[in-house]
Amino acid sequence: MKKTFILIATICTSAFLYVSCSNDDNTENTPSVDLTNLGASVAIDATNEMDLNTGLLATTGTPTGKTTETTAICAAISVTTPNGGEYPKVFLLDFGTTGCKDENNLTRKGKLKITLSGPVTTTGNKMTIERVDYSINNIKLEGTIEYTNTTTVATVPQWTRKVTNGKLTDLQGGVYTNSGTYTTRQTAGVDTHFVLADNVYEIPDGTHTVTGATGKTITLTVKETLTKKYSCLFISKGQLKIQSEILNGVIDYGNNDCDSFYTYTHQDGSSFNLSM
Repeated sequence: MKKTFILIATICTSAFLYVSCSNDDNTENTPSVDLTNLGASVAIDATNEMDLNTGLLATTGTPTGKTTETTAICAAISVTTPNGGEYPKVFLLDFGTTGCKDENNLTRKGKLKITLSGPVTTTGNKMTIERVDYSINNIKLEGTIEYTNTTTVATVPQWTRKVTNGKLTDLQGGVYTNSGTYTTRQTAGVDTHFVLADNVYEIPDGTHTVTGATGKTITLTVKETLTKKYSCLFISKGQLKIQSEILNGVIDYGNNDCDSFYTYTHQDGSSFNLSM
C-alpha cells in the first residue's frame, strides 16, 4: 500500500522549512518523530553551510590585506592576533543581542568566533568557527565547524568540514544534537583567489548524524555528489541517503537551479516536496 509522508506543524513552522506532500493518498502516516528529525537534519546542513560561507567571506583577503565584500555581513567585525604574529588570526563577528538582517534577509544574533591557523587556501591550515549565543531567525545554533585544507592537487582545492558538539534548538524548544564530516572540493573559481562569488564546491562523500530529544537518530550520507554554489544560499544538486528507524530513502536537491526546493522519496516510492 502506498504511503504519503506528512510533516507535523513543528517543522512546517520552523522558520526554515515548508513542506507540501506530492500526492493526496493519506492512507498511512509515518511517525512524526522521524519526520521531524528529517526536517531538522536538512535545516542543520543548511545553517552549517551558511556559517561556513560567512566564515569564508569574513576572512578572505585581497593582495593589500583588506577583507573583501564584508559589507554583506551585518555584523561588527574585529580582528586580533593573540600570539603577536600574523597567525593564528581571530575574527569576531558580533551580530548583536537584538540581531540584524543579513543579505538573505535572515536575522542573526550573537557571535561567530572564527580562527585561522593560516591562510585557508594552504594545505594543512584550518578555519575554526565557534558559535557564541548565536541564532538564525531565532533558531539557536551551537557547536564548532572545523574546515581543514587537505589539498593534494593544486588545481583541485579540497577541504574536510567537521562538525562537533552541534546542537539546534527550534522555535518550539526541540533540541537536535548533531555531528559529522564531509569532504569538499572546489570546482570553479579557483583562479580568482580573492573573489568568492564565482566559487562552486562539490561534496563527493561524507556522513552526518542528528539525534532528537527522544534519542532517535537519523543518518544522512552523500549518495550522489552535492553541488553548492557560493552564490546560492542552498545546495542546488545531488542526493543524500536518509536512514533511521522508520525512514529509508533519498533527498534530491534538483537540477542545479539556485533555489530552495528539494524532494524526499521513500524506498516504496512515496515522496514529498520541501522548500527551505
